[in-house]
Amino acid sequence: MVECNLFEMEPDAACAGAGSRGDTAGGGGEPDGMPLAARLRPRSFDEYLGQRHLLAPGCLLRRAIDADRFSSIILSGPPGTGKTSLAEVIAAATDSEFIRLSGVSSSVADVRREIAQAVSRRRINGRRTILFVDEIHRFSRSQQDSLLPDVENGNIRLIGATTHNPQFYVVGALLSRSLLFFLEPLREEEVRELLYRAMRDERSFPGIRAELLPEAAEFLAKACEGDARRALTALEISVLTTPPGADGVVRIGIAEAESSIQKKMIVYGDDGHYDTASAFIKSMRGSDPDAALYHLATMLHAGEDIRFIARRIVIFASEDVGNADPRALTLAVSAMQAVEMIGMPEAKLILSQAVAYCATAPKSNAACSAISEALSDVEHERVQAIPPALRDAHYKGAKERGHGEGYIYPHDCGGFAVQDYMSVLKSYYRPKNSGYEAKIRERMEYWQSLRAATASSAGAERA
Repeated sequence: MVECNLFEMEPDAACAGAGSRGDTAGGGGEPDGMPLAARLRPRSFDEYLGQRHLLAPGCLLRRAIDADRFSSIILSGPPGTGKTSLAEVIAAATDSEFIRLSGVSSSVADVRREIAQAVSRRRINGRRTILFVDEIHRFSRSQQDSLLPDVENGNIRLIGATTHNPQFYVVGALLSRSLLFFLEPLREEEVRELLYRAMRDERSFPGIRAELLPEAAEFLAKACEGDARRALTALEISVLTTPPGADGVVRIGIAEAESSIQKKMIVYGDDGHYDTASAFIKSMRGSDPDAALYHLATMLHAGEDIRFIARRIVIFASEDVGNADPRALTLAVSAMQAVEMIGMPEAKLILSQAVAYCATAPKSNAACSAISEALSDVEHERVQAIPPALRDAHYKGAKERGHGEGYIYPHDCGGFAVQDYMSVLKSYYRPKNSGYEAKIRERMEYWQSLRAATASSAGAERA
């Protein structure tokens, strides 16, 4: 049995607006018709599953709660990981009044009204107020800024919850005054424990005798991808729509569990988009086609724009494969064009071919490094003068200025001519000994030997 997991259960729509109140830690007395996830809100840390990296003894968040020493907390994580429930449990553990605002529907006036009441409450009975702002990223900058003075002077204790990365969606001034914690999706064993707890809890299905079979619990634990609310919703649908057997017991097996959830859901918000794309590119760069194809499948399942995927493959073919296999860029561009014309579902075959090819191709970032170094020199050093022999000699008066004088036409010399192409000799492109680039390297080393020989001969003549 898994100890301590926090699962998030949102309030119903009637309680989600500005200034809505509820018993701290989701106390009893919920009205009929509330979703199972709402009925089973954890009332203490003992009932909260998961997030051991935050709530285990000695962890910063748990220490701050136990010591009752915090002013502002920002909780970030995917849906169903327990952000709202954790805020309610914190309120109960610190004996604080719990006020809930919605980042979607609340206004600055709502914020000011609740803060004024919090100040009055503390003056009258000394009780502190936790102001919980759900989806705080939906607050405008001015709304977020309006919280700052009262967070600083202790009129309220703010707990903000967001499914987005707060580094991008919460103003810096508020972040600097807050403890920031990231909640992770529940592990499969935690979701299973949550489901079994729900089956044992008298608040779940009063008047119904129900049994959850192990294979059904296993399926739901996998299919819900760590989203506790989704798991409980699927369980509730299964129990309430499955007819009882001859003995009056509703048995939830694999068939009932599968029919209660339409599609396996994956965590793929803003962070998921960037994290998965990063893992996708790094797997191809690491020459692991299996991992790259898995991350490709994740993006496709989540509904990622196939044109975005195709563009990333084209960039990769140049940045990470380069001239070690010049055909990779050709294949990637062809795949991008084909994807644009064909679309899904067949586009997945084209993307798979391109990914497999690029992941298994020899790798070189020599061309990428070369342009980066050249750009750095142009930006930070004096721009080199063009040697006179290379300057344009086609306009009137150019030859009188010495333009083109002494230029050696390489095709008259077998395709290679020793002459100055830069005022100051620099080396940017350094081919690696990988794939086709190994041949390029041999060719460049041969040319360098010709330059050295020419320079040596010129030195001997001058001597």
